[in-house]
Amino acid sequence: MKVKSILVSQPEPQTENSPYFDLANKYKLKVDFIPFIHVAGVDVAEVRKQKINLANHTAVILTSRNAVDHFFRIAEEMRYTVPNDLKYFCTSEAIAYYLQKYVVYRKRKIYFGQSKFQDLVPLFKKHKTEKYLLPTSDILKPQVPDTLAECGVDYTRAVLYNTVSSDLSHLADVKYDILVFFSPSGIKSLFENFPDFEQGNTRIAGFGNTTHKAIEEAGLTVNIKAPSPKLPSMTMAIEHYIKEMNKK
Repeated sequence: MKVKSILVSQPEPQTENSPYFDLANKYKLKVDFIPFIHVAGVDVAEVRKQKINLANHTAVILTSRNAVDHFFRIAEEMRYTVPNDLKYFCTSEAIAYYLQKYVVYRKRKIYFGQSKFQDLVPLFKKHKTEKYLLPTSDILKPQVPDTLAECGVDYTRAVLYNTVSSDLSHLADVKYDILVFFSPSGIKSLFENFPDFEQGNTRIAGFGNTTHKAIEEAGLTVNIKAPSPKLPSMTMAIEHYIKEMNKK
């Protein structure tokens, strides 16, 4: 069955040179972007119930732009003045530069890795005496606490925002050839919105082992898996699949 339409369960890319747009043009596809999940901030009262004292920490670990936004939101709502000597440990350079939205970048102690959480390990070993705050959503990849435990990091997790299923009722009568998922939360949202969903002729693409597992546990088939050594990105995996289908 040839592929004519794809639904990506994420926000539309802000850049014009996204590989998804290239894919759409190359194969004359309809590609829609609709987030299956969104982030909702936890209010101050709930944060206080976690017994979080921002002043007790000398450094903060930031794994996403959401973590940055909600750390500064909570600081403002708690009327806590973020000290100039607070150290920031970011999982990527992009997240580090995003801090410019809130601080004067060149005047702060900011460290970052390449993209993976494990990239921060050498930095944690170098800064052993810091007391770290880890702002997160209600969902946290196990590798994060595991890595921190292995490094002997003194840290406090603060759940500052939740991952919430989006309302997808407007998709009730819409069919796509491929549904693309990047997290177990996307699968959860699919079934919260459509409890009677049946895969039928719909092909499902999943990124990452935890997503593959969630798809299969939901009784669905993963038709397109990424990443792999030969196909490291989702768009590459989808294009490979389309080529195979077009041959048939």
